[in-house]
Amino acid sequence: MKKVFWFGLIMLLSVISHAQNIVSMDQVDPNKMYVITKNDGTTFMGKILSIDAREITIRTSNIGDVSIPKHEIRDIKEVKAGDVNARGELVTDDAFATRYFLTTNGLPIAKGESYILWNLFGPDVQFAVSDNLGLGVMTSWFGVPLIGSIKYSIPTEGNVGLGFGALLGTGSWASPNFGLALPFAALTVGNKKTNFNFSAGYGAVFIDGISEGKTLLSVGFLSKFGKNMSFVFDSVIVPGSANSGGVSFFIPGLRWQSDVNKAFQFGFLAAGIDGDVISLPLPMLGFFRTIN
Repeated sequence: MKKVFWFGLIMLLSVISHAQNIVSMDQVDPNKMYVITKNDGTTFMGKILSIDAREITIRTSNIGDVSIPKHEIRDIKEVKAGDVNARGELVTDDAFATRYFLTTNGLPIAKGESYILWNLFGPDVQFAVSDNLGLGVMTSWFGVPLIGSIKYSIPTEGNVGLGFGALLGTGSWASPNFGLALPFAALTVGNKKTNFNFSAGYGAVFIDGISEGKTLLSVGFLSKFGKNMSFVFDSVIVPGSANSGGVSFFIPGLRWQSDVNKAFQFGFLAAGIDGDVISLPLPMLGFFRTIN
């Protein structure tokens, strides 16, 4: 299984998309506002004045006309209702909206949105291979276990995201006979400012040729309620069976996005066992940083 996993990971990393969302002037309404996002995450909002073979010029309200080389542009979007607050400031998407504390959702990760998440228990790196395909590697500070992830989001109409993925792991150097697999599907309603997600999967562990698995469910929620602040909720639910009771883990918290390339989040972990909710003395701290 380990050979298959690493072979698949290497093959998928080699599939890199070079598509870029660049519009021509005949697709632009000169009376509408647009947001241009550069590859480094910098945004400019205003009316597009011109597009030529090399650059796009946009008229902003704060710094005037800005000419941006096309090769530096990640995305161009029309400003919609809710994108601007009462003070006329652009309320950008949560840069890490495809991720809660532990789980992901069905929203697509876009090229240029690769990031690393530094948790208390270890690092988690997620690569945007293309606009809909993401790959990742996560582990503890001791390198045990070592888990690879893959997620593909299916483009849909409206504010609905559908994603399919899997986690594949090994006990690494400490326990090479240990492995785990978790295929999952995620259905998300919303966008990268506010979204609600439901995920379901089947987690299995393998030790010395013996395997055991359980159904895993998750409910996640994210809502950006200020220019920089978002409320984040995550959960992992293991339903009970005839032979054993269920257990659930809940993580409510806040995320502060200090700029387009980094964010800090903190939350509190609680467990639900046999109908009782127990607060666990384990703060959930994480530092996000984009990888450009």
